[in-house]
Amino acid sequence: MSSPPPLNEPVRLYAPGSPERARLRAAIQAMEATAPHEVPLHIGGRSLAGHGDQITVSAPHRHSLAMVTASMATTDDVKAAVDAARAAHHDWSTAPWETRASVFLRAADLLSGPFRDRLNAATILGQSKSVHQAEIDAACELIDFWRWNVHFGEQLQEMQPVSSAGTWNRMDHRPLEGFVLAISPFNFTSIGGNLAAAPAIVGNTVVWKPATTALLAAQVIMEILEAAGLPPGVINMIAAPGAAVSEAAVKHPSLAGIHFTGSTDTFQHLWSSVAANLGNYKTYPRLVGETGGKDFVLAHPSASTDSLLVGLLRGSFEYQGQKCSAASRAYIPQSIWEQLREPLAAATEAIPVGDPAEFSTFMGAVIDEPSFRKHEAVLSAARTDPDLTLIAGGECDGDVGWFVHPTILASTNPNHDLLERELFGPILTVFPYPDSDWHSVLDLVDRTSPYALTGAIFADDRAAVDEAAARLRYAAGNFYINDKPTGAVVGQQPFGGARMSGTNDKAGSALNMLRWVSPRVIKETFVPPTDWRYPHQDPD
Repeated sequence: MSSPPPLNEPVRLYAPGSPERARLRAAIQAMEATAPHEVPLHIGGRSLAGHGDQITVSAPHRHSLAMVTASMATTDDVKAAVDAARAAHHDWSTAPWETRASVFLRAADLLSGPFRDRLNAATILGQSKSVHQAEIDAACELIDFWRWNVHFGEQLQEMQPVSSAGTWNRMDHRPLEGFVLAISPFNFTSIGGNLAAAPAIVGNTVVWKPATTALLAAQVIMEILEAAGLPPGVINMIAAPGAAVSEAAVKHPSLAGIHFTGSTDTFQHLWSSVAANLGNYKTYPRLVGETGGKDFVLAHPSASTDSLLVGLLRGSFEYQGQKCSAASRAYIPQSIWEQLREPLAAATEAIPVGDPAEFSTFMGAVIDEPSFRKHEAVLSAARTDPDLTLIAGGECDGDVGWFVHPTILASTNPNHDLLERELFGPILTVFPYPDSDWHSVLDLVDRTSPYALTGAIFADDRAAVDEAAARLRYAAGNFYINDKPTGAVVGQQPFGGARMSGTNDKAGSALNMLRWVSPRVIKETFVPPTDWRYPHQDPD
């Protein structure tokens, strides 16, 4: 019995006069009018208030618009979530495959239909995503994750060993023994829905900690999963400080895995905490993490200037550069830089920055004040840095919202800090290199950053493309040829990087799903032998 074949969800364009444009605008207005929204803990199928501090989360683009109020979980609340996940484990892990698959296929259809505008609106208002960015993330990518991961999970069931005559060998793809802790970031609604759901599809139960700045979207995801019939305790959502999660979940003997996307420092801290507690666990926890990036665009002298301009603008400034895959360093031959500099600067200055609820907006605000202040300090220092030249942008405006305007800096120093350090914002640093240095620049790109998430080569010279692909083989887990280094599609470009960018377990592929099962091999012999001796022992 096979599930319906997965297809990538079509992206809606929200063109003027279209029905979807009117529906989304109405959903945004309704969600804004009813704010702030109380977001509870979801533990064991119940909506509960946490026993910790009260928090308020405002729209990043409008300080005055409080979108969420919530009570943070305490250590005891997190423990209750762990207990709920453990209690649900037996029934969920032994449920028929079709039962589990149908819940997430139904969730995908609910998101494709009646919940689409609501989740997009929550992402636009709560995380300051533009209409297009919300559509490709909160709607399409999450739908794709749920549908394709069912497909990949089904493929795992079909991975069976061969059997010789008289025996039947089979593989029992068990879920992990224990619970999975999912920790998701603010920048992709779909990542939150995937980190929690992927392990659950193959029978695990989950404690999910979303970023507090993405709680509104996380609440809608739980509404969808509950409407789809997800049993109580399978996914338990908590808003909690790191200390409570570490104490009650990371150190728990039944921790079976961590599904993480976030900062490199946080992932390394989690890894260290797990290592320090190895003797206390019932099983070695699986650690699956995607962390930072200092993603590159490399242009060859044969590159198309027009294509490169679009790749830099979209790759660097969509969603304010708050993508782990966003281009933040570029290496451009001087011959092309002389042609590209002015049109690139003009296009950057023309990018509409503002309230993402306005459909004309390309860029909203960065997520919160700490992010704003970090970028403000970087741009302030850049103004007096002798190695840097401001090409476009450079302004910050925090009066109404946390707006950092798209900025391009050119560096004469190939080892400048801004070419090495992840900023996670709309700042692109360009190193114009002599055309004759192409071969040495390949080494420069490879060694400059500790990360290896995404990268792109722009070239019309096929030999240059092949050389870059070979020389930069380990510099990026997702490598793009004549395209921006962002926008991976589930089922088409499985996503993840290595080095300090994570464990490269490729979200959106069967490789990731394989991490959430612990196979058992069963050998059944139909007619067992009755003599312990072997023929070679008989006398001649």
